[in-house]
Amino acid sequence: MSSPQRLVVGDAEIAYEIVGAGPFELVFLHEGLGSIELWRDFPRDVMAGTGVSGLVYDRQGHGRSSPMMHPRSVEYLHEAALEELAVVIAGLGIERPVLIGHSDGATIALIHATRHPVGGLVLIAPHVYVEPAATEGITRTDRSAEALIARLERYHDHGRELYSAWRDIWLAADFADWNIESEIRGMNVPMLLLQGSDDEYGTLEQLDRIELAVEGPVERVVVTGAGHSPHLTHGDPTTEAVVEFVRRVLAPGSETRSQPAGERPTGR
Repeated sequence: MSSPQRLVVGDAEIAYEIVGAGPFELVFLHEGLGSIELWRDFPRDVMAGTGVSGLVYDRQGHGRSSPMMHPRSVEYLHEAALEELAVVIAGLGIERPVLIGHSDGATIALIHATRHPVGGLVLIAPHVYVEPAATEGITRTDRSAEALIARLERYHDHGRELYSAWRDIWLAADFADWNIESEIRGMNVPMLLLQGSDDEYGTLEQLDRIELAVEGPVERVVVTGAGHSPHLTHGDPTTEAVVEFVRRVLAPGSETRSQPAGERPTGR
């Protein structure tokens, strides 16, 4: 990928890139320690398979964007979805994108879609509540924090600060009850739910709860043998599932109009 461009969002500069040459349809939302670069080839592969173009960007505190100016609050995912992402989409003139999110990015996509129209959601290893698998996985990761921070600093201008913010909020006592199931209840948005069978930070209960809460069409793919990042370790089946879903929801005549929660038609 080329050097990122910059977009002013509030007091921050957000680094972003446009990938692909077709119509502008997709927005990629990275995970809690992710960045543009750490997506690797996945966005480009999806663009090539779908024939559309899309946006990849570094959230504030990630990659080459401005540093975080204050500690993360319990509402940090809502802030990223309803403030930062909303401004990025509006600032770049994107209408009804398909949001493709991984981990934190998948949760941000879900929250954004409760308030804003989207064409569809691809949710890779999403979180809708804090489960023991997540906090236990982060606690294990923290045992080798210095080695991970050294790697992160190759991809983030503020890698150590980012790592501390990620660890501290997920292990904070006042975050233990965080849950968005009531917010997503009744959503009518085409969704692809995708998770590795051996995810070290979450269980398939996350997908179960999303399916129980929403009313729109849901497809579910469990990638056998994959961990938390199936798009990196099991690229072929993951990319194939995402490309097929995106093609369907963007096909002419496809019923992809999303209904934010609470604004859906009666009946099913």
